[in-house]
Amino acid sequence: MAIHKIGTLTIGQAPRSDITPILEQALPAHVSCLHAGVLDGLDDDAIAAQFPVVAGDAVLTSRLLDGRAVVMGKAAVGIAVQQKISELAAAGCEIIVLLCTGEFHGLHGDGAWLIEPDRILPPTLNALVGERQAGILVPLASQIASELEKWRGAKVKPVFAVASPYTATEEEIAAAARSLAEQGADIILTDCMGYTGWHREICARHVGQPVVLSNQLIADLLRNLL
Repeated sequence: MAIHKIGTLTIGQAPRSDITPILEQALPAHVSCLHAGVLDGLDDDAIAAQFPVVAGDAVLTSRLLDGRAVVMGKAAVGIAVQQKISELAAAGCEIIVLLCTGEFHGLHGDGAWLIEPDRILPPTLNALVGERQAGILVPLASQIASELEKWRGAKVKPVFAVASPYTATEEEIAAAARSLAEQGADIILTDCMGYTGWHREICARHVGQPVVLSNQLIADLLRNLL
């Protein structure tokens, strides 16, 4: 089956200038791409009203078109994600790629082939890491508890460091990489689609551990699929 049209869905606003170039390099010339975002067309007040952050609940972070980061309540995001998937499928997208590494449950492609990073990354990277120590870089400290559950399949319990891909300075990224190295990490895994080659280059200047970018891994798999 030849694929001619795919869709991407960010939980922020589309198109994502940080991720889109990585994905577009993976697309053959005959494949078109429709980009959508859960927060498309929404201003700050609408985002706060529709995706409130409730104390004690899981949160997600993403990027707006102007480059600012936004934090949202995960439950409301999950509902909106399914609505956007249905819209992309109705628009003729044969494959839909979710540009978020967060765990969602019960999503369906409405006839499209749905690619969910949270179903791909943990088993793939756990198999890659094996019995070595993984260091996970996450955007928010409040996500570490849920991340421990997400990476429960790891043979060695991973260690964590926090640095937002959207707001952290170069020194904050470097400090997070050094923290993971000091905790014994043999490899650094970026658990957010917002980390880019810029973040990997910073890590490489300060530690010797290899860094796996989630968005690059998904793009490489998509390239092979297409």
